[in-house]
Amino acid sequence: MNKFNLRSIGLAVAIGLGSIGMVACTTTPQGSEASGPTARAAMERDVDATLARLYTTVPGTREMVQRSAGVLVFPAVVGGSFVVGVDHGKGALREAGRTSGYYSTTSGSIGFQAGGQSKAVIYVFNTRDALNKFKASNGWTAGADATVAVGKVGANGSVDTQTLQQPVASFILTNVGLEAGAAVGAAKVTRISI
Repeated sequence: MNKFNLRSIGLAVAIGLGSIGMVACTTTPQGSEASGPTARAAMERDVDATLARLYTTVPGTREMVQRSAGVLVFPAVVGGSFVVGVDHGKGALREAGRTSGYYSTTSGSIGFQAGGQSKAVIYVFNTRDALNKFKASNGWTAGADATVAVGKVGANGSVDTQTLQQPVASFILTNVGLEAGAAVGAAKVTRISI
């Protein structure tokens, strides 16, 4: 019985520390819980900061975004898991440098997993057709409604030419930089009001 109690206490401590770790690893910006004009202003700052970070991390992406039909930026997609995982975040769609709408993203997973993370997710719509299909959808799912290519870095350290040719490309930034080869899976994106 004594072993059982120690094991239970150890498990409870591990779960508690894991929960604290999940909270500590978030990069959710301060003020993101506000609403109305304050929330929109905070979102604009966060999107600007995320794009600046992308441009610094992956050379060539500034030009890619400038040439694109639009870019959807989720500055903080926060996830947590304990067997079942869920990621959620809010972001903004920009066309010609101006915000044209706000969106949320949600995805889930099942499997052996535990922990939490925060990441930035960026979708670059390289063609007008891909952007129009996204905007016309009522709940767009990456991978189901459109093939989303993983943004890759070429041998020269810049975004590779195949990424530039895809209708939709995605980039995932973690606290340490670009998450190489990471796919966005079946993330559901829905238009929201802020």
